[in-house]
Amino acid sequence: MIRTRQWLLSSAIALSFLSGPATAAVSQSQANQLGNSLTPFGSPTAGNDSGTIPKWTGGLTPSDAPSSYEGTGDHHPNPFPDDERLFTINADNAEQYREHLTPGLMALLETYPTSFEIPVYRSRRTHAVPDWVAANIKDNATSATIVGEGAGIDGAYGGYPFPILSGNSEQKAWQVMWNHLTRWRGIYVQWRVNESPVQQNGSYSLVRSKREAYFNYYDPSGGESTLDNLIFYYLSFTESPPRLAGGAILVHETLNQIKQPRYGWGYNAGQRRVRRAPNLAYDSPIAASDNLRTADDTDIFNGALDKYDWEYIERKEVYIPYNNYKLGSPEYSYDEVLGVSHINPDLTRWELHRVHVVEATLKDDERHIYEKRRFYVDADSWNAVLVDQYDGRGELWRVTTAMTKNFYELPGVWNQLEVNHDLQARRYYVLGLDNEEQRTRTFSDDPPSERYFSPSSLRRRSVR
Repeated sequence: MIRTRQWLLSSAIALSFLSGPATAAVSQSQANQLGNSLTPFGSPTAGNDSGTIPKWTGGLTPSDAPSSYEGTGDHHPNPFPDDERLFTINADNAEQYREHLTPGLMALLETYPTSFEIPVYRSRRTHAVPDWVAANIKDNATSATIVGEGAGIDGAYGGYPFPILSGNSEQKAWQVMWNHLTRWRGIYVQWRVNESPVQQNGSYSLVRSKREAYFNYYDPSGGESTLDNLIFYYLSFTESPPRLAGGAILVHETLNQIKQPRYGWGYNAGQRRVRRAPNLAYDSPIAASDNLRTADDTDIFNGALDKYDWEYIERKEVYIPYNNYKLGSPEYSYDEVLGVSHINPDLTRWELHRVHVVEATLKDDERHIYEKRRFYVDADSWNAVLVDQYDGRGELWRVTTAMTKNFYELPGVWNQLEVNHDLQARRYYVLGLDNEEQRTRTFSDDPPSERYFSPSSLRRRSVR
């Protein structure tokens, strides 16, 4: 269903002025490129001149799922079982491919020269969105603006707000990051997932949780005027190990976090109390990660943009993780996925794709453990897929990889695993393991009521 816009134009304009300068939307003639020379989500439809990146021909849709796929919640069989590895990038030949490698990938090859490899496969542009989301994206292109200093967006709903970048370097950078923050991930999803830091010797201890997310921004029954400044609701209930079981987190993710920071609550099973969690943002450490992940590392990046100065660098062709079906396959155990120093490279798939490169530099008057961050955002799906993160000395510290794949039932590309590598500690952290779960992510177009995601329901539903 395509949303019905309920514009309050004068209020929107007033808010824009109160919040600071707004970036201009593109013209209708520019928006008409969407679905023609541009994909419905804003990337070039054509492939590259060398043929190493193909033309987009519609992506993977539910009708393209392998016949063995039983529907949402089923583990996704590999739709390309006959694709063979084209070549492997390793420490010995990395220089030959430097043009298409990020500094972070080069650093991983140098840090683990005998084990880290990048298996490269044929590039397949599998991203797709439903028709109603595509229609919303085209509407957003002519109406969406950024308000404040990247603080929020206005005039957008139910699709990427900025499929066609415009304005100066800073404005384009904000637009790329807001496309990532509001990217298509379905309407309502439930899943059980495992996460763990992996020590230098390869040992790990899993934390298992049940998670739910309702993407309010994509509910077809709503509209921009019904958003109430909320992008999504998120719940997480820890189920194991016993020392953590019963704890829970509830997040209301706000659209403009300067106007209203995200609402967060935590339930402590031992105290049987729900408390506000105002520090669940920026570089607050995540307990289950053993200090290998910050709050705003989650989902590769989340939250407010205000601590950094932003710059759009370029669009370029980079080897990125794509169509990683093996990593989520029940054919492989967690022991097979989790290697010493990094995940098992033989289970990964890398392809050449176009990415938008955006750099964030910490403002002089702000504090964060990352002095600089460089994001590589897939031009098709708008997922941030690689991040290089630098410490206060300007040295490359952490490298984040999003191991993506197409979820047939959405359809669309999203993360199968998130991997945070700490080059200095020589440890890493993985979020998203579900190979040994009976079910994987289950998507629905029928979310619970907003009351279901209220703090008052958190304690009632938390069981130790």
